Amino acid sequence: MKPPPIENTITFVRPKLELPALSLKWLIIFPLGIFLLIGIFSSYFTVSPEAEAVVQRFGKFQEIAPPGLHFKLPYGIDSATIVPARRQLKLEFGFGTPGSTNPDQTSSQGDLERDMVTGDLNAAQVEWIVQYEISSPEKYLFKVKNPGSTLRDLTESAMCEVIGDRTVDEVLTIGRTEIALEALNHLKEVLKTLDMGITANQIQLKDVHPPAPVQRAFDDVNRAQQEREQLINEANGEYNRIIPKAKGLADQRISTADGFAVQRINEAQGDVARFKQLLIQYDKAPAITKQRLYLETMNEVLPKLGSKIIIDEDAKQFLPLMNLK
Repeated sequence: MKPPPIENTITFVRPKLELPALSLKWLIIFPLGIFLLIGIFSSYFTVSPEAEAVVQRFGKFQEIAPPGLHFKLPYGIDSATIVPARRQLKLEFGFGTPGSTNPDQTSSQGDLERDMVTGDLNAAQVEWIVQYEISSPEKYLFKVKNPGSTLRDLTESAMCEVIGDRTVDEVLTIGRTEIALEALNHLKEVLKTLDMGITANQIQLKDVHPPAPVQRAFDDVNRAQQEREQLINEANGEYNRIIPKAKGLADQRISTADGFAVQRINEAQGDVARFKQLLIQYDKAPAITKQRLYLETMNEVLPKLGSKIIIDEDAKQFLPLMNLK
């Protein structure tokens, strides 16, 4: 078979190599449009009311953007990192609340975090919360790597140090408020030294209990302590009720005795004065004074004798003198 002429071959291949003018136009417009859309959508950002944005240009810090709509250089020249600097954040130790938005709020090592040893070498399971806020977004991002996990480690270290200086009774009962306050002070000192842009506001102990194998024994101890406190309170109440009453009665009797003593002294002094006046009169007229004193005395004594009959010693009969009616 004879091959076709070379002119026919070229004419046959050329239509396959040529592209329509419309296709070439879209090949230019479509990438350009995508490039423009990327530039438009990457040239602005929005900051929520409870956050601030750290703006970087080629990775270098530029400024802190407040809440609202802001513009920046597109195509990755400027980048904005949203930091919840105007919101109260918290970390949970030993337990976890479902649905938390803060990735550092809970940890997968909750059981290890809550198991602690007290100063008297007893075991206790401590669950607590630390509330904090980001005081400087710039320092929070650039001062320390992984600030959230670093804060968890610092808080756990402070709590272990405080628990290690306390007895198990203090941890479980009366010392919880002091433990939380002391751990907060330790944490504040460390954060101030590291200057990582975080301010700790509060540490709160949620649940403190002994390990499960000794839970029953500790419950018995707590009940005994509560009963002791109840009996002490009842005894103090009884003391406060009886002692003031007894003191009042004693003061009343002392006052009565003092009044009686003053009365007797005054009466004695009056009797002495009266006796002195009688003595003067007696010295002047002994017989008359003696008779008068006798009559006055009998006038006071006889009415107190009741129904008495006085007869002469020479009387022979007594019955006829009686009034039997």
